[in-house]
Amino acid sequence: MAISTRLTERLRIRHPIISAPMAFAAGGRLASAVSAAGGLGLIGGGYGDREWLEQQLALVEPSSFGCGFITWSLAQRPELLDLVLTHRPRAILLSFGNPAPFVDAIKDAGAFLICQVQTRRDAEHAVDCGADVIVAQGAEAGGHGEARATFTLVPEVADLIDKRAPDTLLCAAGGIADGRGLAAALMLGADGVLVGSRLWATQDANVSPRMHAAAIQASGDDTIRSQVMDLARKLDWPTRYTARVLRNAYIARWHGREAELMNVADEEAAKYRKAWADGDPDGSNTFVGEATGLIFDIPLASDVIARMVEDAERRLKRQVGR
Repeated sequence: MAISTRLTERLRIRHPIISAPMAFAAGGRLASAVSAAGGLGLIGGGYGDREWLEQQLALVEPSSFGCGFITWSLAQRPELLDLVLTHRPRAILLSFGNPAPFVDAIKDAGAFLICQVQTRRDAEHAVDCGADVIVAQGAEAGGHGEARATFTLVPEVADLIDKRAPDTLLCAAGGIADGRGLAAALMLGADGVLVGSRLWATQDANVSPRMHAAAIQASGDDTIRSQVMDLARKLDWPTRYTARVLRNAYIARWHGREAELMNVADEEAAKYRKAWADGDPDGSNTFVGEATGLIFDIPLASDVIARMVEDAERRLKRQVGR
């Protein structure tokens, strides 16, 4: 089974699926598995841990992977982009900040520039920066994002691209976990999808079994957007971005009491780091999106991609037949 789009043709991949560069969860193992299954796997550049990034880069083949960066964090450690570019990535994804300072280095290295955006305004800036691919990320997504919904943001950005930069490719992100999501994204005008939570919930991701178990038991109703986890980790995220996580004891204690949390930040940061290292889904946070309600198992990433493409192709053919 295969679905051919402009994304598969331009990026030379079999399936129009890119894995989200989820910090820590998306390591070299997941990126390699996704690419081997016919998509494009991205390593999550995270918050500037050079040693971790070098370990993950050792797990991938040159030109077979991509890497994503939290742009405001990369601005503090720009040498990490140089490190990744020496490994000849197929693409670099930038999100949550201004991509402009990094465009020339990425293009000069021959990598595709992917810009993830959460608003039309940011999509316009990505077009101006010369993005090869724009990812329109809806608020349903796990982890960091903003307020726009996938179902309206994607076609709005598709119309913008059609008018301003028709050669630019578009991917949809946020709430896409099965063939229905892939088929819907293509019908909305996207050339492919960026998949996070569904690939986070695989054996190839760097995720604790307890957090996987918590996600399987949850529905989309059990998620929340919050800044608590960033305050607890003492990460200097721009206030416009919140993160979608599962509701848990930590959220119940601190969401809405952020000022109080800041007063005990040092103590809470130590507790949070230990809980995270232990894979504790109550003492830290499970970063998963509303698609958690569509996740019922923890298969291999290759199985997720095969299922998603087969289901999407069947649904699209059925629609054409009608």
